[in-house]
Amino acid sequence: MLSVVIPTRDCERALVRTLAVLVGAAVAGAVREVIVADGGSQDETTKVAEIAGCNVQVSPDPPAARLRAAATAARASWLLFLRPGAMPDPAWAEEAIRVVEDLERRGTLEMAAVFRIEPAGNPSLGGQAMALLREAVRRRPSPDQGLLIGRRFYDSLGGHPDGAAPEEALLDRIGRRRLIRLRSGITGGESTGI
Repeated sequence: MLSVVIPTRDCERALVRTLAVLVGAAVAGAVREVIVADGGSQDETTKVAEIAGCNVQVSPDPPAARLRAAATAARASWLLFLRPGAMPDPAWAEEAIRVVEDLERRGTLEMAAVFRIEPAGNPSLGGQAMALLREAVRRRPSPDQGLLIGRRFYDSLGGHPDGAAPEEALLDRIGRRRLIRLRSGITGGESTGI
């Protein structure tokens, strides 16, 4: 049902964390494939991805071009972009599939979804409240929240635009009114070097 796209570069440990979280969703049939769009890692990132059964695409192109190429290669009609190290909570797949099915049933395909950011570690109740408050007042979503988007909508937006911050620019093109915030949380996510 979903093609997961992860842009990488020299982030083998972070990638292991994300791939471990995706295993259950793959077994349940929610994740059809994982595409790793690597920017020429010098560590074991691509080896980790290959061992995990990912479709690995290595290119020296900038992140936007790699992300667009991965989206073009994806076999599913819905794409889930995650940063390496991102770990959605255990219930994420069920909720994501429910949202996709609901949007398709209603014919509302020009919508996308992001996860709710979870505080790292096991914070106190006050720490959790502060994290929720920060997310509530945040003006725009962050690429750390992942992005669930239909391929047609992604293509109609032109995919990830070229430039220094393609993930942020795509979220800006989508706009807050066309973004659903999932109840499922996400932690981690590294932008370093992607």
